[in-house]
Parts: sequence; C-alpha cells; structure tokens
Amino acid sequence: MKSAIFYHAGCPICVDAESQFVTALDPKQYSVKVVHLAEEKDQLEAAKSAGVQSVPALVVEGQPFHINFGAAIADLA
Repeated sequence: MKSAIFYHAGCPICVDAESQFVTALDPKQYSVKVVHLAEEKDQLEAAKSAGVQSVPALVVEGQPFHINFGAAIADLA
C-alpha cells in the first residue's frame, strides 16, 4: 500500500482541500495520514524534511504536492 500524508493548518482553504483531496485517494491503494500542523507542532520538522513549504500540501510516496496557499510552513513555527 502506498503512503500519503496530508499536512494542513486548519484554515478554511486547508479544510476544503482535505475534503477534496484526501477523499479522492483510493483507500485500497493509499494509506492516508492527516496532520494538523497548528495542533501537532512536533510534526513541523517532518513536514519540512518532506519538502513541504506551504499548507495545504499532500506528500505522496515522498513527493510533496502543494495545493493552493493557506499558510507558509515558516508561519506555523
């Protein structure tokens, strides 16, 4: 099974992107973890290491995809 991590900050843009993108992934093919960086600050370094520069972002198999712009990763620190 492939892995995907959806990083967000809880803003309206992020919540909308989560409902659109996370549910679009086939659960038979992808194991999806949702990380709310405003609540899980200990995950900021993992997000940065994965190449996340802004949220919302979806990291699929180690490849970051930035979806719209809700907040810069630096603003969440």
